[in-house]
Amino acid sequence: MDAIQQHMIDSCRAARHGEPLPPLPGQHDRAVIREVRDRRRFEAVMAGRPAGRRRRAALRERFTRESA
Repeated sequence: MDAIQQHMIDSCRAARHGEPLPPLPGQHDRAVIREVRDRRRFEAVMAGRPAGRRRRAALRERFTRESA
């Protein structure tokens, strides 16, 4: 069963019980990805590590220093 079929079953069940319809599949994907990214950045900062683009630059600098 794919996501669309599951959504159709859930919509039918919600209609029978008078509940609100579930969101469409994939409707909140961007928001979830954004929240995961923000959470990882927050955890990195709390652990004292660089976060985001600075993290990539810091890692690049570290590895180029060690190899040279």
